[in-house]
Amino acid sequence: MEFPVKTGNPAKVETACLVIPVYQEGELLPAAARLDDASEKLIGQLIERGDFDAKLGRVQMIPFAPGLCAERLLLVGLGKRDKCQEAAFRKALDAAFTALAELPVDDCAVAFTDVPLAERGADWKARMVAEATHRALYRFDEFKSEKAPTSRLAQVTLLVSEDGEAGAAREGARIGDAVGQGVSFTRTLGNLPGNVCTPSTPSYLAEQAEALGKASGGALAVEILDEEALEALGAHSLLSVGRGSEQPSRLIVMKYQGAENPEEAPHVLVGKGITFDTGGISLKPGEAMDEMKFDMCGAASVFGTVKAVLGIRPKVNLVAIVAAAENMPDGRATKPGDIIKTLKGLSVEVLNTDAEGRLVLCDALTYAERFEPASVVDIATLTGACIIALGHHATGLLSNDDDLALDLLDAGEAAWDRAWHLPLWDEYQEQLDSNFADLANIGGRPAGTITAACFLSRFADKFPWAHLDIAGTAWTSGKQKGASGRPVGLLTQYLLDRESEAIVET
Repeated sequence: MEFPVKTGNPAKVETACLVIPVYQEGELLPAAARLDDASEKLIGQLIERGDFDAKLGRVQMIPFAPGLCAERLLLVGLGKRDKCQEAAFRKALDAAFTALAELPVDDCAVAFTDVPLAERGADWKARMVAEATHRALYRFDEFKSEKAPTSRLAQVTLLVSEDGEAGAAREGARIGDAVGQGVSFTRTLGNLPGNVCTPSTPSYLAEQAEALGKASGGALAVEILDEEALEALGAHSLLSVGRGSEQPSRLIVMKYQGAENPEEAPHVLVGKGITFDTGGISLKPGEAMDEMKFDMCGAASVFGTVKAVLGIRPKVNLVAIVAAAENMPDGRATKPGDIIKTLKGLSVEVLNTDAEGRLVLCDALTYAERFEPASVVDIATLTGACIIALGHHATGLLSNDDDLALDLLDAGEAAWDRAWHLPLWDEYQEQLDSNFADLANIGGRPAGTITAACFLSRFADKFPWAHLDIAGTAWTSGKQKGASGRPVGLLTQYLLDRESEAIVET
């Protein structure tokens, strides 16, 4: 997909489809006003007569518009101006590109950078255009005998009314294209069934890491720790989760060295990669258990972020760690009441084998210590309690470092992939007390998201750490079931901000 930027008169742009956003009240933005003048007041008349009601997300195709070089004109409703901010802007983008994806066009030109948004420049709006393009064109029909029609769209030209904004728009589109590809990669990994997307090599997840490494031109080093290596290391907590599965567990490590100083402390991302979660001996109910293939979406978002980083090449050092296992019940599986030893040396009483994500993450967090990281962020579909607390809009955020938490919140706002900060007070820690081990793996129903993070915090005391619970944001259920690709946007923005921070400091 290409995202060139053009300035000048939009009426003179030769394209298969010209896409113009319009407010419901009829006030025309700069590009729309110039097109209206060139087309015998066509746009204004359509709105005035009520032929196009520019409610948010409405679209109307005009097959031919006089005075324009474009073959088609697509009007997109922005709704009322005073309510058109980020969420509405993105909804209008999704409506526009959903319509474009169904048209027999190879290219289009869009004027969305004209839309005024408080504290959002042309770079942000161009980035959102590129991300929306990838969202609309994404298809997952690998296992269907009849494939969905493939969109022909291969080029989206961004029309910029102000010459001085062209450079910012180009950079925004470049970042949005990379993030969009990363999101699509994450969605595909999440959508794959558990019998295909498995933890180990020569199976799926480890192969994906190796493929990213090969395609990176040497920018990404990959190491796969198999069960023998994990046993020698002492990662017994991670290994305990996969004991009941025929699929061997793996710890996947990907290293990107982008900083000018190779010794600069890296930022570490840790992803929960439970490729299928039955709950183990603490078996889940059968209803919607198929959705537990999405339990590796934390790992998938780490893969997607790595892909985005390889597309952008920011000047930061990054280590990406994926703890991959399958949680199944058989004669070798961990049982409720079992006590296991973690890589850190702490003993854990397993009260519920369905609280397995924290058991793989704790060893991965301990492994991250060896990199002497500047920050560590783990990403996991960890608790149903997070869905009850925050629904499906915000990712849960907990941290042992307030500055890190604020940086992640800011990144989420910048990327419009938002999170909400929950408390991690010492008072919650006692819910993890065990009569028989150093700690239990669950703390009861009250504050389940917080006590899960409390568990992880015991293994993150050597570095600034944050936990992102994406149980409510990683996928959608129901008729539109599928992975969302979140929080690739947030994570990529966080890393880009660290690059900017390093530049300012030097």
